[in-house]
Amino acid sequence: MKQTTAQIAIGLSQTQASRFARMALAGITREFPHKPGDVLLSARDAVRPRRSHPAFYGCYDWHSSVHGHWMLVRLLKSFPCLPEARAIRASIGGNLTRANLNAEAARFKRPQAKFFERMYGWAWLLKLAQEAAGAEDPDIAAWSRHLRPLVDTIVDLYLDFLPRQAYPIRSGLHNNTAFGLAFALDFARAATHKQLATLIVSRAKDYFAKDRDYPAQFEPGGSDFLSPALIEADLMRRVLTPAAFRSWLRKFLPGLASGGPRSLLVPAQVGDRSDGQLVHLDGLNLSRAWCMRGIAAALGSGDAASKVLLRSARAHARSGLAHIASGNYAGEHWLASFAVQLAATPVPD
Repeated sequence: MKQTTAQIAIGLSQTQASRFARMALAGITREFPHKPGDVLLSARDAVRPRRSHPAFYGCYDWHSSVHGHWMLVRLLKSFPCLPEARAIRASIGGNLTRANLNAEAARFKRPQAKFFERMYGWAWLLKLAQEAAGAEDPDIAAWSRHLRPLVDTIVDLYLDFLPRQAYPIRSGLHNNTAFGLAFALDFARAATHKQLATLIVSRAKDYFAKDRDYPAQFEPGGSDFLSPALIEADLMRRVLTPAAFRSWLRKFLPGLASGGPRSLLVPAQVGDRSDGQLVHLDGLNLSRAWCMRGIAAALGSGDAASKVLLRSARAHARSGLAHIASGNYAGEHWLASFAVQLAATPVPD
């Protein structure tokens, strides 16, 4: 039976998973086009992506490659009989070797690399590690072991950087602080890494606990793929008790329960999907939807704001899911992973 858009917005079928897997497989071993993010100190540093980042050289940039790998691991666990399962094992197995990941870890330990992928790519790497950890599948278990040196390096970067970051970055792009903390906190709790979890909770409260009357009417920005307001709220529902979170959210977005601001609750429009910046807005619709689901679940079904968020989440999901396969690599190298993250965020009862 053909799946409707409404059904896709609620769950993920094997047909949809198969299509997303093919998109990621086409990217994680595609070296070019590539956008490097490294600081080059000399001509010796100007090497091709596959040499500088032997595990995560594909998908146009490092972080997209990481969340492409995360998505494929997630799909392999969710659909072990996926037609693309053999190709997934071969492609990820070729990338996530012990030698390749040791080289990735060493790359991060260079003095000039302390800014590289901070914190967006760091957060996705920890999400990949969390997904692979404890797997019964022998291939995934091996990838998890191989990831450990890089995971340890990224954790050390968090522990070093967060005490020194005085102010949060409230953007809709990669450097958003709340996003960098949310996935890392999930990892820290799953891995029982108490030092990292304690630090993230403390810094989240330092940065955001006193926020009031957030100007969400100015969203979205023209190239946002994250909502600064919703990503912050999605972090704080992880940090605060349910009662404290409900109180905080009423002060943070006081008009939410009555359906405002409209610009935050209506899906963003994309004018050109061949433009790598404008197509970010398709990702914004997907990330808004997963944040809304998570926030609504934390609020509880009886909360008026929860009902507003769930209605808006459905509209955002329909819009985002309709445009993942546009035929343009500008969006196709990463949007499917946002769709799978949306599917991984349960719809509250």
